[in-house]
Amino acid sequence: MSALVPAIKMKGRGGLFFTLVLILLGFTTGCTYRQIDDLPAPCDTSNVTFSAVVGPIMAQSCALSGCHDAATRSAGYDLSSYMGAKMCAHQGRLLGAIRHEPGYSPMPKGGGKLDSCDIVRIEYWINHGMTP
Repeated sequence: MSALVPAIKMKGRGGLFFTLVLILLGFTTGCTYRQIDDLPAPCDTSNVTFSAVVGPIMAQSCALSGCHDAATRSAGYDLSSYMGAKMCAHQGRLLGAIRHEPGYSPMPKGGGKLDSCDIVRIEYWINHGMTP
């Protein structure tokens, strides 16, 4: 019987050692070194208004000739104006499209997704009263 007790204790120590090795491997493989310059800049959502922030994003990416400008109004949306963007946002189409969510036509059409910070700013604008 006494021969079994040291074997059990040894097995317990081996299990503990194995667990510690796994934990240390997890820490060393999970950690990476990044310089501060490599970190993304925080997204500034102060003073997000249509005229200062959202309008310029729309003008650069959405309200282009042949798309959602005042002349073309693709799919019935004129995103070059505050009222047009507000209407699209109220209908829930704007965020779904720029986030590329299922069930929405991904916008900008034929291009990549908007910058994540631009999406955050548009979402902030919508969720905080859509200030002109």
